[in-house]
Amino acid sequence: MSWLTMMATWGDGLFTLAAEAIRQDFAGHAVRGLTRDGRGGALAIIDNRTLVRRSANAEWRTVFASSTDLSCCIEVGETIYAGTEDAHVLRIDAEGRCEPLTGFDAVAGRHSWYAGAAMVNGKLIGPPLGVRSMTVTCDGTALLVNVHVGGIPRSIDGGRSWHPTIDIEVDVHDVYAHATRPDLVIAASAAGLCVSRDAGATWTVEHEGLDASYCSAVAFAGNDILVASSAEHFAPQGALYRRAIGEAGPLRRIEGLPRWITGICDTDCMDVNGSAVALADRAGNVYVSEDLGRTWECRATGHPGPSSVAIV
Repeated sequence: MSWLTMMATWGDGLFTLAAEAIRQDFAGHAVRGLTRDGRGGALAIIDNRTLVRRSANAEWRTVFASSTDLSCCIEVGETIYAGTEDAHVLRIDAEGRCEPLTGFDAVAGRHSWYAGAAMVNGKLIGPPLGVRSMTVTCDGTALLVNVHVGGIPRSIDGGRSWHPTIDIEVDVHDVYAHATRPDLVIAASAAGLCVSRDAGATWTVEHEGLDASYCSAVAFAGNDILVASSAEHFAPQGALYRRAIGEAGPLRRIEGLPRWITGICDTDCMDVNGSAVALADRAGNVYVSEDLGRTWECRATGHPGPSSVAIV
């Protein structure tokens, strides 16, 4: 099967990496929230306010124009759920009508959420309090939203009500549900790899085998868990690890990649579709595997500032 790897960037549009060429769309614009749509296409957010869809024949159209900054999205059936930079969730129907999910605003513990922060060159900087990533179990039962910094609120009634599931101080960066097993969900956090075997209701945190516990992206590749880690968000290098779903014990470095990638593989910068795996590091190096991460090749370099990756 022929896969297309897509990488969105924070300031220079979106790049589609095919075997014969690299195509750029939305040059000079910020693109984020890139995700597969389940129809052979993809969704993405342009300049924070415009949600667009790429059809299977590579045509883009606007789905929704937002009055507030969007951060990520996911499609469940005919419904799109979009997270916002100010930590709210919107539900958008097939006609483009938008409904704020007020139940999310009432989730227990919301008052204790806070914006992320880091000291860089003596200056305190960091992202705003916002929705960072979203996932849904493969049976469509549980919707999980990663708030930075606010844990992983969970809904099992289509977004009407929400319940907290993990200590917010774990500092979650990415959440990812298994494609065929509704019980399995994983998350990347500053404390390590988070694993749930009850559809995100409860979690365990582990870091055995990692060179550093700051995890930034996760995915399932066949029967394996993949997790990216580094010393901290602005670390100059990072690495990728794996372990079989049913195994206990340490995570192991993935072979076939450089020992250290350049900077972290950040939230949404790793994706799996069938046997294809793709990831981007901070420098915009895009590594692709077509055999579930057993062998790799570098498909692109020189496109810094990746915000998200998707395989269609």
